[in-house]
Amino acid sequence: MNADLARPQVSGFYDKPTGSIQYIVADPATKQCAIIDPLLDFDEKSGAIATRNADALLDFVETRGLSVEWILDTHPHADHLSAAHYLKQKTGAPTAIGDRIVEVQKLWKAIYNWPDFPADGSQWDRLFGAGETFSIGTIPVTVLFSPGHTLASITYVVGDAAFVHDTLFMPDSGSARTDFPGGSAERLWRSIQDILTLPDATRVFVGHDYQGGGAREPLWESTIAAQKRDNIHLAAASNETDFVALRQTRDKTLPMPRLILHALQVNMNGGRLPEPEANGKRYLKFPLDAL
Repeated sequence: MNADLARPQVSGFYDKPTGSIQYIVADPATKQCAIIDPLLDFDEKSGAIATRNADALLDFVETRGLSVEWILDTHPHADHLSAAHYLKQKTGAPTAIGDRIVEVQKLWKAIYNWPDFPADGSQWDRLFGAGETFSIGTIPVTVLFSPGHTLASITYVVGDAAFVHDTLFMPDSGSARTDFPGGSAERLWRSIQDILTLPDATRVFVGHDYQGGGAREPLWESTIAAQKRDNIHLAAASNETDFVALRQTRDKTLPMPRLILHALQVNMNGGRLPEPEANGKRYLKFPLDAL
């Protein structure tokens, strides 16, 4: 394969309220693209839903003459509502996530007391297993299983670009928390080690940036070499035992994401909002004292 074709064009779209980055990953040869980790706008104070972020992605696709081939999620998010279903309705492109989503669905189905919820991954068009391959245009994609932050987290390696979302952050921010239901600091360490076996020049695209505590502008691209050299958590903990201790100590200081109970019931359902009730209104369900 021509080396140029293995380097996708990557455009990041930063959402300041959630610190999230959404991506459009395009093959310059074919103009085919994938949308990765899109989000809906949600105001938990008013309950208002909007599609500004998702529509901005569609506008970008249109102005660049791209065609959406895939709508991809790296995991079921705890801090924003996924726009995957909305974008599928707009584009007709298939949705996909890692096949371990069924484990997350079973876990949260019990937390939400949702007995008739189909915890079988059928809310997506494709479930990717570890090591599975597909393509965006002519660019090959390999799926890495990257659990730790969640049971179902995966990394998409698209040509020379790895989309790691909540596994590694920018080097000055370290790594992702592991204290959600199903999380594991041990598994996160192993997932990070797997990612770090990629070539040093591999571009690493993260799913969140918290601006180094607000000290800089948002950033979302590093490299494997930069992560090995500069990641603050890897520098402070060079082995699994030390990393687990560091991660667990830090996790104890973190509040739960403000949207976790809003988001999971939507995101484990492929980004579908609850069905309207008899009065035409949609309602989210909150388990008390669940976390």
